[in-house]
Amino acid sequence: MPRLFTKMSSKAGAAPGTLVHIGQQRVEKVRLSLVTYGPDTIEEHQVDTLEEALSLCDGSGFTWLNIDGIHDIDLIEHLGQHFGIHPLTQEDILNTAHRPKFEEFEHYAYIVLKMLRYDAADNRVLTEQVSLILTGKTLISLQESPGDVFDPVRGRLHKGRSRIRKAGSDYLTYALIDAIVDHYFSILEQIGVQIEEIEDDTLSDPTPKVLQRIHRMKREILYLRKQIWPLREVVGVMAKEEPALIQSDTMIFLRDVHDHTIQIIETIESQRDILAGLLDMYMTGISNKMNEVMKVLTIMATIFIPITFIAGVYGMNFKYMPELEWPWGYAMVWVVMIAVVIVMVLYFNKKKWL
Repeated sequence: MPRLFTKMSSKAGAAPGTLVHIGQQRVEKVRLSLVTYGPDTIEEHQVDTLEEALSLCDGSGFTWLNIDGIHDIDLIEHLGQHFGIHPLTQEDILNTAHRPKFEEFEHYAYIVLKMLRYDAADNRVLTEQVSLILTGKTLISLQESPGDVFDPVRGRLHKGRSRIRKAGSDYLTYALIDAIVDHYFSILEQIGVQIEEIEDDTLSDPTPKVLQRIHRMKREILYLRKQIWPLREVVGVMAKEEPALIQSDTMIFLRDVHDHTIQIIETIESQRDILAGLLDMYMTGISNKMNEVMKVLTIMATIFIPITFIAGVYGMNFKYMPELEWPWGYAMVWVVMIAVVIVMVLYFNKKKWL
């Protein structure tokens, strides 16, 4: 699937709320995991069916239901019927090309985020859409595939006296958002290392391969900006509007996440400026190289002009040329030409043209 421009033709003409999966087609079975917790207890469950997971969501404690795989349309529809999720929200869950956003409904809140990782082998940013649905004491997280950045959150859940165990599902929602945002910093650090290497290569040896790396990195920065830029608005709206399902004690933490998103975006903009400067530096370096080559060629051509003139004069086939009968004429021509070359080189050196 294209990374910057996603094809949406599969939904053309469909009615609003039509459930169509847009994203990488997968065939593996959807994985469901459930965590029920409270101040003094925590239990983890690996369930095989959605019905089994839903039966565990009705306990007295808080529940985190994580679903790895959103390509099963029937499962998403069943989930929506159980929790009263609007068909348009279900449609957004299945659309993996959706931009980050926040929507508040009567009895649930819906958040779309982009979970990113950096593939060092290919020097590219990979993205995965994460949907969070907060419904009272239950938080539902939906991911495209297994594997995420939530291990630190799971570790904090297992600590008996941690804030996350004592707080509600709204604080868990904040914790997952914070984990995703914090991972952005790691990606920016890796990209920063790549930019520094490109900068060194641009200064030392600006080859066409370096130019390709600059353009590739600019594309990755553009892609990264597209995924993260809307998040500032999402977190800002959550922090200002104070949704009913998010307690006031959690709002201060969301404002901290908002500050982090601003810092991340500023870092991205700085990296964009650095890459633009590297492109200018590359073009300047190539121009300087060309000027050096042209200077050498011009000096060589200038030196050969008088030599060519002398050789041309004495290469004429006139019968009466006094120097042609002179026994030392050939040697004298060489002396004159060598002297001309030496004088011109000394003159160029004095002018600092060499």
